[in-house]
Amino acid sequence: MRRLLSLLLIPAVALAPAACKPQPQGEIKVVVIGAEPKLRDPALGPLPPSDAVLLQSVAQGLVRFDASGNIVPGLAERWNVSDDGLSYIFRIAAMKWPDGQKITAQQVARLLKRQLAGRSRNQLKDTVGAVEDVLAMTDRVVQIQLVAPRPNLLALLAQPEFAILRGSSGTGPFTAVWTGGPGGELRLSRVITSDDEEEPEHEEVLLAGASAKDAIRDFAAAKSDLVLGGTFADLPLARAVKLPRTALRFDPASGLFGLVPTSSGGAFDKTEIRHLLSQALDRGNFVGALGVPGLDPRATLLEASLDGVPAPVAPAWFGTPLGNRLPALRAQADRLFGKTRPVIRIALPEGPGADLLFQELERDWGALGLTVERAASPGDADFALIDEVAPSSSPAWFVRRFRCGVASVCDPQADQLIDAARQSPVPAQRYALLAQAAGLIDDGQLFIPLAAPVRWSLVSVRIQNFAGNRYARHTLTDLEQQPGRD
Repeated sequence: MRRLLSLLLIPAVALAPAACKPQPQGEIKVVVIGAEPKLRDPALGPLPPSDAVLLQSVAQGLVRFDASGNIVPGLAERWNVSDDGLSYIFRIAAMKWPDGQKITAQQVARLLKRQLAGRSRNQLKDTVGAVEDVLAMTDRVVQIQLVAPRPNLLALLAQPEFAILRGSSGTGPFTAVWTGGPGGELRLSRVITSDDEEEPEHEEVLLAGASAKDAIRDFAAAKSDLVLGGTFADLPLARAVKLPRTALRFDPASGLFGLVPTSSGGAFDKTEIRHLLSQALDRGNFVGALGVPGLDPRATLLEASLDGVPAPVAPAWFGTPLGNRLPALRAQADRLFGKTRPVIRIALPEGPGADLLFQELERDWGALGLTVERAASPGDADFALIDEVAPSSSPAWFVRRFRCGVASVCDPQADQLIDAARQSPVPAQRYALLAQAAGLIDDGQLFIPLAAPVRWSLVSVRIQNFAGNRYARHTLTDLEQQPGRD
């Protein structure tokens, strides 16, 4: 633990705190850790964090998330679901594109179908595989037809991957104009009208991208109000700076954080070897070093509080301290590897948190006589890190992440269960099939879980309408408004 904790004590050179500096006034400044924000079509591929924040701000979907991760109206002012769960009907609000043209249901249906088309590279396309068709019933009514009930459909539609974007034109709530400032800075603007007020209100937010080091430094110097997009890899940088007591916030994120084999047929292709590697990890030591409230070690693919499935049962060895199980693990390593021990190459992101994880792997697997190296690229690695937030509370997303054709090492029998679950019209049967598939993935150790993904933000006292949520999605509307205010 002492060796791991040393990385958290990174000198705060050039990251001096600004405890007595006044909070910035005027436009709220939001910085997303990562590249400059670009307005990107989700059909062209995965969205980087800064692009996702921009897209959800200027091109909302039929529904959207509020600050707490609840589903609220977006482009649709209301919706209803059929009793059998196979039809979702949305009434589009009377809204216009930035050029003044009316937004119609026909346009919305066409743009949604484009995201679901065979050529689309939308990262969440597979998660809505139960969608049979998207139809415009009138100029303001859209119907989504399903082949089987999907209670989590609204959460998926609220993700930026299903924002309604026509070329470079979005559906709001903000419009964006490039300012020419650093980090690809954009000014987001919107007009808020109310029946109770004669004059509309205007809300403006500045949005930019920056490296983790620069984003933290500027926040500490009171040059920004909100930093989004932090992960485990850069968390020690935030820990190294003296920040206001409540500035560092964590999302109770749901998802996958662990290691996945990158190829079949290699030295670690045997299930028994992967189980050995999993059991040799002191997850509690790593989680403790990160110091994230509520973060627990995990040894199963599924997590608690997913739809329709019971909380997973940890394997029997999980409750035994590593020191007690290490002698048997060493003996097993001798039997499996003999005198010639393979080198394990790991693909990890850059950052002190990733260095921390590498030290953990180097120490724990080194105790078995194995050498651990950092791979130059994922293609050179034996294992790569998965660090992804789940887009809904469905167990289907977890298991489908490891189906054949997506994962390098897979179980065809699990695929059969996953396919059967997708077609099942009976929710209880579907969830039972997904739980069985998850069990096979755990049995084959196709994924070595470590914990839940870590997502953090820096929030100034000026930001009132901010809350952590399982999706780690944060709206930029009404940031200064007290939660619950009409």
